Amino acid sequence: MKRPIRWGRWGVHAVLLSYTFLALGPTLLIIANSVKSRKAVFDDAFSLPSPGNFDLGGYETVLTGSRFDIYFRNSLVVTVASVFLVVLFSAMAGFALAEYNFKGNTLLALYLAIGIMIPIRLGTVSILKLMVSLHLVNTLWALILVYTAMGLPLGVFLMSQFMRQVPSELKSAARVDGASEYRVFGLVIPLVRPGMAAVAVFTMLPVWNDLWFPLILAPSEGTRTVTLGASAFLGQFERDWNALLAALTLAMVPIILLYIVFSRQFLRGLTEGAIK
Repeated sequence: MKRPIRWGRWGVHAVLLSYTFLALGPTLLIIANSVKSRKAVFDDAFSLPSPGNFDLGGYETVLTGSRFDIYFRNSLVVTVASVFLVVLFSAMAGFALAEYNFKGNTLLALYLAIGIMIPIRLGTVSILKLMVSLHLVNTLWALILVYTAMGLPLGVFLMSQFMRQVPSELKSAARVDGASEYRVFGLVIPLVRPGMAAVAVFTMLPVWNDLWFPLILAPSEGTRTVTLGASAFLGQFERDWNALLAALTLAMVPIILLYIVFSRQFLRGLTEGAIK
């Protein structure tokens, strides 16, 4: 009986390792080729960097020949603001849906579920017209508002599930002691931190990597994000692959670091959310 279980575990680990290699392979390939000369990239893109082909010309082009610092700052501001607003509003709405029974509670939950299933990009034309009427085109606020609306349906759905697992005795005891609803909400927040971390990660990744809305709503030089700025190295007749790979590598570093820092909370949130 032990051998089938052991072989089953080896099989599971083999599948997970294979998937990990497939997921990390493109990322490692981009990082490796970003420090190689252009000739080495075209000769053998799958080879590792060596003293003979090591070249940091792509990074020099990105850091000196473009406004990458502005692109990076714009992406950072948009991502941080969007994540903060999504987590805050999702926690507040999730608390209301889980705590109060009012008319339209179920209907509102279904409406948010529809928002998860329907991509926001289908309303690009209407969103562009709205931003033009509000004079928000080529501003970071346009991206922040769109990304906040994009992340709220999933965020509210997840947070409402976590809020329902908070013991009602704790909230009742706080109300008996005279705590206001805002105070009760503040007492609940530390108990749902894994859910907030999961919502933050789910919001952060698509916002940082998005190219669609920055291209449509904020294409000017002063409001470009990292992803849109990296596309500037893809010309019509010539493509600076070294600079492009270097820009993509620099764009991946913050996301990788943040994921490493919050990986424990993120995995805990996913596990508890799956069990609940």
